[in-house]
Order: sequence, then structure tokens, then C-alpha cells
Amino acid sequence: MILRYLYDRKSWISFYLLSLLLADLLIWMDGGISIRRQSLLYMNLLLILAMAVFLGWRCQKEMKYAHSLAKLAEEMNEDWIETLPAAGFYHEEATNQLLRAVNRWYWNQLSDGMAARSLEQDYLAAWVHEVKTPLTAMKLTIDAAKGHPAMRSIESEWLRIHLLMDQQLHISRLPSLESDYMPEQAGIQRLAAQEVRELASWCVEKNIAVEFSGEEATVNTDCKWCRFIIRQLLTNAVKYSPEGGTIHLSSMTAPDGTVRMTVTDEGPGIAAHDLPRIFDKGFTGGHGRLHNAATGLGLYLARTVADKIGISLTVQSELHRGTSMQLAFSVSNRFESVRAGRG
Repeated sequence: MILRYLYDRKSWISFYLLSLLLADLLIWMDGGISIRRQSLLYMNLLLILAMAVFLGWRCQKEMKYAHSLAKLAEEMNEDWIETLPAAGFYHEEATNQLLRAVNRWYWNQLSDGMAARSLEQDYLAAWVHEVKTPLTAMKLTIDAAKGHPAMRSIESEWLRIHLLMDQQLHISRLPSLESDYMPEQAGIQRLAAQEVRELASWCVEKNIAVEFSGEEATVNTDCKWCRFIIRQLLTNAVKYSPEGGTIHLSSMTAPDGTVRMTVTDEGPGIAAHDLPRIFDKGFTGGHGRLHNAATGLGLYLARTVADKIGISLTVQSELHRGTSMQLAFSVSNRFESVRAGRG
């Protein structure tokens, strides 16, 4: 701190030393002034010592504000503006005024951005709900004419639209997940079976079989959000499964009470270098780009929701050997523990 202060005051220090040198030259050149060299040296040393003491005092006084700002920057919190150090000089008061003005501008910008985002989300949610009405009417028409050969293809395309709309609706609800979370006891295979029925027409179109194994296990979770996670995993499994393939869903309860459900497909698998990135937002991987079938949102949303509601989501895959996605439900739900701690 002292070295920085001395560097910032180098012009003043240089001026003082040059003035002292000039005074020495005048004394030396003026024949009317008689002073011994030892006395001149002694005077110079006293003046330099006085300057050093003065600089030390001013450093402590003038750097106090800068030191307080640096400490505030290290311990930044939401009410930092209220803890600005007191100003002792005009430039320090001007700095405080600037920081307060920037803080007000930032919060105004943030408030405007949040209001615009909230309006956009409300509009999007309302639009999704409006679109679901004609989709429901289309579904009723499809169900009424299932005997028609063309309806099978139309139904699979309707399902894709329905899944995209449902995904968008859950995205708009994601920021308020904590207040929307309603845990209950449910059978994990029953939840998965409901999602399999939703994707039945797509499975029939690709001649994909879905097999369940293991025993039913009860988990404590939010059924709506848990089904959303399973839906993303099953959608990926169906999307990348070959014609005539099989999707395996197995569940088991570990000795420690942890319930695990695994969704395994017979698809092309995932390259080892892609595995660490499959849950990243927007990442599609080689197969997604090749088939133009991926948005890069499904697994990202599945992991995001899983992390929020206390479910562990992991993946195992090898090229040309399929992919296994595993959901793990602990006995003590982490989301519930966090909520209880906040309460």
C-alpha cells in the first residue's frame, strides 16, 4: 500500500526533491551565504526525514478510503452500497456519488429486465395454453379416426408437437419450481408406465418395444416434475433407438434404501469425449447433428430439474452399445432437507 501511494505521488516527491536541490545550488553559488558543508548536509537530511514522516502520515490518511473499498470488494454483498466508507476528501465523495448512481442504474436496468422477462414468460405460458386447445381437438379427431391408415403418421407428428409444447411449458415454470414442488409417495414404475403410454404412438411407428424389469419401488418425489424427467429420457431413447429396437426400464432398491431406475436403449451410444457434455445446454453431440433430431435441451432440462428436486441423474454409454440413464432417489430427499433448513 505504501509503495503504491509513493508511486501515485511521484510527481510531488520529485518536485520536493528538485526544490531542495535548487535551494542547495543557490546557497552554494551565492557568495553572500556562508554555510559549512556538514551543516548543509544536516539540513538536507532533516528536510528529507520530515518529508518521509509527512508522507507516512498522509499515506495512512489518504489510503484509508481506498483500503476500505478494496475490503468491500472482497466481501461484496447485496447491501454493499450501504457500507460505503466515509469520504474525507472531495474526490472520495465524488466516487461515492458515482457508485450510488451506478447502483441505482443497475437496479433499474435489472428491474426493467425482470419485468420484461416476466411479461415474456407470462405471454409464452398463455400462448402454450392456448395452443393446447387445438392440439386437444386434433387428438380427439385422431382418436375418433384411428382406423384410417394416415392417422398413425399424423398421430406421431402430433405427439412431437405435443412434447415440444409440454417442454416449453415446463421451461416457463422452471423458475418457480420451488414454490410448485409438491412431494408425495409414488411408484416409480407406475410413473414411467404413464410416460410410456404417452409415447405409445411414436413407439408403434418405429416398432419399438418397451420392457419393464425389477420390482415396483416407492419414492418420495413430485410426480409431475419426476414424470417430466422420465419423459425427457424416454424421448431421447425412442428418438435414437433403431427400428424394431427395445427400451429397457428397470428399477431396484439398494440396501441403503436408495431407489434406482435405469432407462436403457439400443441406440448408437455416445462417444467418450461427448459424455461429459451431454447435460450442457444446447449440446447435441455427433448423432444429434447428423440426424438433425436434437435441440440440446432435453437432457439439460432433465439434469436441471433433477438437481433441483434432489434426484441424481447419471449416464453410461459406449459407441454402438446403447445408452443407460439412471435416476437415483435417496431415502432423505435433498430438496426437502434444503427447504426444511430454510424454514
